[in-house]
Amino acid sequence: MELSKITQEIFSRLEQKWLSHCENKKTRILSIDGGGTKGLVAGAALIHLEDQIQVKTGDPQSRIIDFFDVLAGTGIGAIFAAMLTADAGNGRPLFTARDAVKFLQEKQSEMFKVKHGGIFRRSRRFSSKSIDKFLKEALSRENGKVLTLKNTCKPLLIPCYDLNSSAPFVFSRADASETPSFDFELWKVCRATSATPSLFNPFHLISIDGKMSCLAIDGGLVMNNPTGAAVTHALHNKRDSPP
Repeated sequence: MELSKITQEIFSRLEQKWLSHCENKKTRILSIDGGGTKGLVAGAALIHLEDQIQVKTGDPQSRIIDFFDVLAGTGIGAIFAAMLTADAGNGRPLFTARDAVKFLQEKQSEMFKVKHGGIFRRSRRFSSKSIDKFLKEALSRENGKVLTLKNTCKPLLIPCYDLNSSAPFVFSRADASETPSFDFELWKVCRATSATPSLFNPFHLISIDGKMSCLAIDGGLVMNNPTGAAVTHALHNKRDSPP
């Protein structure tokens, strides 16, 4: 209840600033921080935001992506961003905010199963098979099609840190649309940005055409708040953000 009150206060202020002026021609960025496996604060905020959008528009079918031009996320924030932008095949997202949070909560015990590594292991690590199964299930269509970065309703940015190049790597729908060498399965992108070193082993992923690879660890190490990357993208990527 206390979290709901805080969320209500934060977003009531934001709504006064921009939600009541949705027709203005501005680029709106939704950046969802990483920070923990549960994502309680982000989840509560997203549900409240989508509820208020529906109240303001009077349309129960309105979704968060209808009022944002670019979505970015790291870690658990990336999972939310991907679920809210993944295209169900009709140009609409697979999940509402409420359904995304519910799905995550219901599957959480399955996602984060402790990997038992012997009696002398001090730190707790999670099974990669469990979270892989969850993410693939969440980011596939009913017909079994596994979605890629190209299969999103709005531009999406998700960072990780690439051990191969010893540099940050930002997955982008714009790059994926230009070449299959930068198109990756969406669940693997989320897995990459969630590979916290203390909890998971580095995650290796390969692009759709097999020409690009990345050995990823947690994007939060270099870009826990990906707002800066999203602003840069909006300013410089003409495909997603025309002048």
